[in-house]
Amino acid sequence: MPKRYWLVFGMFLLSMLLYVDRVCISSAKSAIALDLGLSEKQMGWIISAFALGYALLQVPSGIMADRFGPRVILSAVVTFWSLFTALTATAFNFTSALVFRFLFGAGEAGAFPACARAVYSWIPMTERGLVQGLTFSGSRFGAAFALPVIAWLVESIGWRASFVVLGIIGLAWACFWYLWFRDDPETHPRITPEEKDLILRTRQQALAGAGQAARLSAGTLLGSSNVWLLMGQYFCSNFTFFFCLSWLFPYLKGRYELGMVETGLYAAMPPLAGALGNWVAGLLVDWLYRRGRWIPSRRIPAILGFLLSAAGLVVSVFMDTPLGAIGCLSLAVFGADMTLAPSWSACIDIGRRHSGAVSGTMNMAGNLGSFITSLAFPYLLAWTGTHNAFFLLGAALNGLALAAWLLVRPERPLEEY
Repeated sequence: MPKRYWLVFGMFLLSMLLYVDRVCISSAKSAIALDLGLSEKQMGWIISAFALGYALLQVPSGIMADRFGPRVILSAVVTFWSLFTALTATAFNFTSALVFRFLFGAGEAGAFPACARAVYSWIPMTERGLVQGLTFSGSRFGAAFALPVIAWLVESIGWRASFVVLGIIGLAWACFWYLWFRDDPETHPRITPEEKDLILRTRQQALAGAGQAARLSAGTLLGSSNVWLLMGQYFCSNFTFFFCLSWLFPYLKGRYELGMVETGLYAAMPPLAGALGNWVAGLLVDWLYRRGRWIPSRRIPAILGFLLSAAGLVVSVFMDTPLGAIGCLSLAVFGADMTLAPSWSACIDIGRRHSGAVSGTMNMAGNLGSFITSLAFPYLLAWTGTHNAFFLLGAALNGLALAAWLLVRPERPLEEY
């Protein structure tokens, strides 16, 4: 099997691990709150602390991935966050849990920007959409797997031991990655000459003749309208999906008075829909690109995705059963995840050797959306007395993101601004 397929498989597993570790706290929320004596709003701050740490370290970690390579950076960040995943088990009050989750989020920040840098070096332009879709679908399978399984694990061995188990799994992945991966296919000892030639001929074919700066200045990065548009739309996309990682489980359990495992099974459906959305969008991105439609290959899947996401959120407010609500939220997440493959492909398009920095900047803005989601859900409920305000706000943000994509120009690299 070609070595770049093993790369994709490794990133898929990493994406699964990322979201299993994130979602664990959602499944264990009730047990943690009871054990530490925490309120709903305090749990909201603990959950959002992850998103804040994750957002703030996106750009620095992306720059480091560009400079030092994804082999070292991914091995380091997975080791770092796995340690703090395990250390979450030692939390003894609100402050300690807040600090551990913030540092856990800071560690995870380098994962996807470093993966984007690896995609730039290893994946031909004609395969990037599907590769991005497959990578991010791993995170959705991880979330879907985690919600019922971690709920069972927490009931079986307790929430503290569950975090330790996840930390050990992460350390094992970091060891595998460092031993197997190389930053450039030219230096991989077991790649065939035919595959190496294919990658080197096609990974930059749409960018031939473009200059490449040795270092990326803040002025170049922030002077690009593409970067600002990608940041804005990703903020909106994450606002929708992060609900599944933070408040979906307790929302379903409380509103419909479900048991732990039953809630986990319902809550697994939107992430699975998201995985399907990633595949559909990835295939659509590559299908359009191969037909010479570079700009539509990024815009069309994203615009369609935001339309579906807005529709799902609006209709969900009229549902009175858990199955009806989950059906609508699954449609919303399917749509939101259709935006990921074009978003990350566009970052690599315009960033090239600076793909880590550009994707990290976009992901920083997206996870500020995640941070706000974690707080908006409990606070809007307290202010309005209903969950509807949260879902309608999410639908409005999807509409703004759709408008932003009408202006994105993926064929324009940073150096043209």
